[in-house]
Amino acid sequence: MAALSRYVAVALVGGAVALSSLPSQAEQGDYGFFQTLRNLVSPPKADNKVQPQQRTGHYPLLSRDAARADGFDPGAYYQWQTVQLPAETGAICGNGSPYKIFVNRVPNTTNTIIYMEGGGACWDYASCTGATGVRGARNPNGVPDDYMKLLNPGASLVSPFVTRVSPFDAVKTQGWNMVYVPYCTGDIYSGDKVAVYDDPSGQKPPLVWHHNGLRNSRAVISWLKDNLPRPGQMLNTGCSAGGAGSLISYDTFRSNIAPTRGFLIDDSGPIFPTPKNGNPAEYPSQPLMTKIRDVWGLDAPNGPLQFLAAGLPQMDLNELGSIYPALSAKHSGDRLGHTHFWQDLNYSSYSYERFHDDIAQAPNQAAKEALIHAKWGTDTQRLSARLNGLDNFGGYFPQYRALNESHCTTIVDFKNGDVQAQNLQLKSFIDSVLDGNGKVLDASESSDAADKAKPFNLLYWLVDQLI
Repeated sequence: MAALSRYVAVALVGGAVALSSLPSQAEQGDYGFFQTLRNLVSPPKADNKVQPQQRTGHYPLLSRDAARADGFDPGAYYQWQTVQLPAETGAICGNGSPYKIFVNRVPNTTNTIIYMEGGGACWDYASCTGATGVRGARNPNGVPDDYMKLLNPGASLVSPFVTRVSPFDAVKTQGWNMVYVPYCTGDIYSGDKVAVYDDPSGQKPPLVWHHNGLRNSRAVISWLKDNLPRPGQMLNTGCSAGGAGSLISYDTFRSNIAPTRGFLIDDSGPIFPTPKNGNPAEYPSQPLMTKIRDVWGLDAPNGPLQFLAAGLPQMDLNELGSIYPALSAKHSGDRLGHTHFWQDLNYSSYSYERFHDDIAQAPNQAAKEALIHAKWGTDTQRLSARLNGLDNFGGYFPQYRALNESHCTTIVDFKNGDVQAQNLQLKSFIDSVLDGNGKVLDASESSDAADKAKPFNLLYWLVDQLI
């Protein structure tokens, strides 16, 4: 009897939280008042489970052995739960450790945000081991169970999108089910290759690294289908590598999880329009793309790119930037968006610094940065023009923010991502994607003078010290 009383008390407290968070006007995917109460006692079950035919093929949707617990409690609402995806699902981190996702469930809606974590990329011994002074990839030693604790704000407080109560910005995903997808393979969630990288000094044994991003994404989809109801609305997003991962995996998440309405916001993870054999002077991202297509196994027979193209009939594998019109055409009823800063010095450095001699031979840091910005500008201009021609895929390009090398517009807060000449804020773009009608907003800022004249921001300075 005492145990039952405690359960009822917990349910009542959870009910108060759930009902207080109900929107004043229900949206597609929300449960009603009484169904929300019932969900507190009997959590809604999955209604779109993986089918036998989906468990076959080159990239099947695989589930854990039924006898093996994954740590998920369907009724543990409003808390981050660690879900370990065992090896039989195909999921594994780059260093061979188990892959985990983090789920924060609510009882009052089926709507779900899939947030893919950012964190660089790697393609050799130095970058995949996390060597000091080399831009590498996040979590080279795997993902700990307590990753979403407040003492790790780079994950738990990374963006208002996945913060239940943000002191800075309100967005409707704060009331949704949240799925945080960590990054530990260094391949923008796209690779499928076990690479062996030799230590260039010859002092340490070779590094065996699992560029396993695609199979991890497939395991995440399988888990979502087997454990949560089909969403009324679903947003796929992330910044940097997570933005690129959201873009690359959008079709397969959208097609398999099958929400009624789908949204995409790729923050600072562009796949620039670049012909496979293009001239690097004209297409600055070409050398990087050539490298990763090889080391991540993207061009393998029946590999990641062929799998991607099989779902997107308009995808041209000789020009990977064709993913934008391909997604726009296939998912014409969805609202899709891309955003990044013109003055981004992070993703741009990954893209060009190790691939262009003029940058390597620059006489000083200022000259190096100028060359990087020029190449980024060439690529960004081409991407902006492509998105301008797509009604349901908008492009939003502010100039500069004094945070994280002007990298990622949606981390920490949505502030200072304005396009001042058009009187637009970043939130204007987010609202256009999530709540707008007609053509998704396109906007671009031409000058960084007003951005750089803004007063010192203590919060941004503190965040930069922690990064």
